[in-house]
Amino acid sequence: MWKKNKWLFLLIGVALLLKVFSMFPEAVDRYYAHGFYPLMAAVQRILLGWIPFSIGDLLYGAAIIFLLYKLFDLVKRLIRRKADRTYWLSGGRLLLHVILCVYVSFNLFWGLNYNRAGIAADLGLQVDKYTKEELVQVMEVLVSRLQDLDSTGRIDREALHKKRYLFDGAEVAYDSLTPRHPAISYRHSSVKPSLYSYLGNYLGYTGYYNPFTGEAQVNTTVPVFLQPFTTCHEIGHQLGYAKESEANFSGYLAAKSSSDARFRYSVYFDMYSYSWYYLYRQDSMLAKQFREHLPQGAKKDYAELKEFYLRHRNPVEAVIDKLYGQYLKANQQPSGKLSYNEVIAWLIAYYRKYGAGAV
Repeated sequence: MWKKNKWLFLLIGVALLLKVFSMFPEAVDRYYAHGFYPLMAAVQRILLGWIPFSIGDLLYGAAIIFLLYKLFDLVKRLIRRKADRTYWLSGGRLLLHVILCVYVSFNLFWGLNYNRAGIAADLGLQVDKYTKEELVQVMEVLVSRLQDLDSTGRIDREALHKKRYLFDGAEVAYDSLTPRHPAISYRHSSVKPSLYSYLGNYLGYTGYYNPFTGEAQVNTTVPVFLQPFTTCHEIGHQLGYAKESEANFSGYLAAKSSSDARFRYSVYFDMYSYSWYYLYRQDSMLAKQFREHLPQGAKKDYAELKEFYLRHRNPVEAVIDKLYGQYLKANQQPSGKLSYNEVIAWLIAYYRKYGAGAV
């Protein structure tokens, strides 16, 4: 039995060790997040970053084809009544191997970052509950930034359609951030357009990170003013900030440090959206007043974004949303998809420490 199942037992043992290790955040932070992971992720990006298309997307496509083939084979066997006991045992063993391989690979390559101390520890921020007054103060700064960028941040957006310009711009933004926050340093770029961008419009994603290949993918068919911040967000995942709120904050710090007004406009547009959601839940009348104070350019962009989402709305997106929300909850993010919005807590902590001028 041992010889026949030795790899299965080995995978189970490694999976259990990873699970136990994940229960000790200080050890994860020291030995994984600031030890093994940065080196391993850099190797991934060096090996695959030079390839202009996403290897990870091809792997995902191959995995889907394989699963469909296996499903077809199962249906065929059931119809022909050839699914005997040996077939089920063999299939069950294969499925268990695949699940364990994915679990171990996911956690070794990236997933343990969900259990690290996080970006607050890296930047020395104290993230606490915030008041409505603090939220309003930060929103006033965000509206002011959008007003300042209403012309410069919206000029010549066509340049952002050039993928190399977009991705290089995000890398330069992180280079501009590093002198102020040395804990956040990005080298060996591996950011690529998603091969499934048009599909993403119907499934509801603007970008994603592939932990198995270390590539960051960006949906380059969404409204162009979203893409600079999305790119910076996905690079945040590459740096090991697994939680969505932390990747958002890493992306915020980078994009606002950019000399490119289009990047700064993109991040303030998103930060305003996240903060407006929380204000609306507390005081809808005040939130509507803030919407009235937006510059005309931003109002046009919100109208375009709303029309984009309405045009691509479909029943499948709702299912994907729920599944993704459950995935986030299973990975230390109990708020599900609202975890993205929680970046506002980090932003207010940053505001407390450095003042309005730093926001």
